[in-house]
Amino acid sequence: MKYKWLNKKNNSKLIVFFNGWGMDESVVKHLNPRNFDVLMIYDYNNPYIDLETMTSEYSEKYLVAWSMGVMTASVFNMQYQSKTAVNGTLKPIDDDFGIPKRIYNLTIKGFSPKGADRFIHNMFNDNTPIPSVNRTFENQQSELNALLNYNANLDFNYDRIIISSEDKIIPTKNQEAFWNLKANINAGHCPFYQFTNWSELL
Repeated sequence: MKYKWLNKKNNSKLIVFFNGWGMDESVVKHLNPRNFDVLMIYDYNNPYIDLETMTSEYSEKYLVAWSMGVMTASVFNMQYQSKTAVNGTLKPIDDDFGIPKRIYNLTIKGFSPKGADRFIHNMFNDNTPIPSVNRTFENQQSELNALLNYNANLDFNYDRIIISSEDKIIPTKNQEAFWNLKANINAGHCPFYQFTNWSELL
């Protein structure tokens, strides 16, 4: 895993953001941190990072996890004031509760630069700006394979669940089945443009 500080101003409160597959900060850089420091975790090719040491100075920690980040965040035994899952489940590669396995495997098998662009476009609604993501094709391709090796902590409990009604990546109905909740935001897989501040996601 890699990390990047999106805001580090010696605030006492920290938001840890577990990003989705293939992404960088471009999808959330418009969000105002206000009085929070913000640490982004991304690129899940390597499953190891000393997150506890990195965040030990903060008296309050909040988790926002998106897409594949909902699962990867669960492997850390971290304590948070609140935990928000955005368009993801703890079984993100699953016929009933995530991306169907056949679709995921076909995505890996046929992955190409053009396919990567199409995948990213499918994350957004037609009227949503598509960000320019600074990740190489090879890095994104290897990350798809690496995510197959993660084992989620199925006992990890999220306090708030955000499910988009038009998710083309992790089907809305599969998210609804996993969380036993109905979609609660009218958006595509990436709903962040509907928010202006990080605190709105807590």
